[in-house]
Amino acid sequence: METRGLEIYIVPLIIIIFFYLRGKKKKEAIATEVFHEAVQAGLTEPSSLHPYIDPKKCLGSGSCITACPESAIGMIKGKAVLINPTHCIGHGACAAACPHDAITLVFGTEKRGMDIPQISPSFETNVPGIFIAGELGGMGLIRKAVTQGSQAMESISKLKGSGNPLDVVIVGGGPAGLGGALTAIEKKLNYILIEQEESLGGAIFQYPRNKIAMTAPVKLPIVGEMHFKEVSKEKLLEFWHGVIKKTGIKLNLNERMETITPTDKGFIVKTSKGSYETRAVLLSIGRRGTPRKLGVPGEELPKVVYRLVDPEQYKNMHVLVVGGGDSALEAATTIADEPGTTVSLVARKDTFGASFSGAKAKNRDRLQELSDSGRIKIYYTAAVKSISPSSVIIKHGDQESNIQNNGVIVCAGGTLPTPFLKSIGVMVETKFGTA
Repeated sequence: METRGLEIYIVPLIIIIFFYLRGKKKKEAIATEVFHEAVQAGLTEPSSLHPYIDPKKCLGSGSCITACPESAIGMIKGKAVLINPTHCIGHGACAAACPHDAITLVFGTEKRGMDIPQISPSFETNVPGIFIAGELGGMGLIRKAVTQGSQAMESISKLKGSGNPLDVVIVGGGPAGLGGALTAIEKKLNYILIEQEESLGGAIFQYPRNKIAMTAPVKLPIVGEMHFKEVSKEKLLEFWHGVIKKTGIKLNLNERMETITPTDKGFIVKTSKGSYETRAVLLSIGRRGTPRKLGVPGEELPKVVYRLVDPEQYKNMHVLVVGGGDSALEAATTIADEPGTTVSLVARKDTFGASFSGAKAKNRDRLQELSDSGRIKIYYTAAVKSISPSSVIIKHGDQESNIQNNGVIVCAGGTLPTPFLKSIGVMVETKFGTA
């Protein structure tokens, strides 16, 4: 009877352990596959702040995996591993959730350094009066960028007056810049916010239509709590437009900063539209900097753009996309789905795998599918030679082709602002997997 009583407890326990171990093995197999795909695609370098997981301290609790909102961490051989590095956006929830202090948040890796400007806890650089917040300082997460912009402006508000017309010039209309502007209004500072694009939003504005932007609740000066947790690009920009209308944020669009010159009283910020004398400067620009251009005749034509905003605008057109990364592949494949649209993709290297090795597997698979079906024509070992209102001439191998064309999207990355920072005296440190 006693043995039979034990069976009542032991059998269910064995079943529970069996299903637990089977589920754990399945999750580990998925994590291993994702990790191997990232390695094969060359997507092993995180773009911002990311976790370093010490395998000696990691006891495999899995709390960091549960906490990660981007599914960037997985369990392999009983240890947490950053399996999807390019998906990590520096949320930091993993480090907070780890019960064994096995996670350190770092910039860069042993193989690839990341340039980070030196800033104090008040977000001031080594150049007194120049402050940095948001993505340029290594923090691309929307919630934290807004908070940093606000905190930097708090510090600026404590600076002594200098007799300049402006207390601060804010450069960049993304989350950090908008957070800074709201605090400037709250502190009754004389400020101006300039943005080189035709709309606000920084990196968010450059997302493709309907892309999900991850964020989290954050308290905004004047406005109050911002409750979004997962929201589309359009909804987030709509929210920010509402904030601007409600608070009267002074925002100068299509105005690009060119130089910052120190004076006895502060700085002169020269832009594409004028000059501003100011006590302080808040740089809330992105790390992408200015889009890298092709440097060919005709590139100044209105049909040439440097990001995909709305695929629908290219319906019934021929579009040429330049580039081999995720942004280029996503632009080409998304546009190819529009009715009546034809797409050509210019790739520098000479084979499919080599040309797009830096892109995610799902994007490469989708491109291959559309290429095989004839909906996208890929030109290998190719470059744009010239652009006219109705056509594009490309050189591919030893040949040249004149393609009838309605639009060109250049996805060739950006010119990083590191040289600019150094030119105005801001010290920049290259971090190789350090905090």
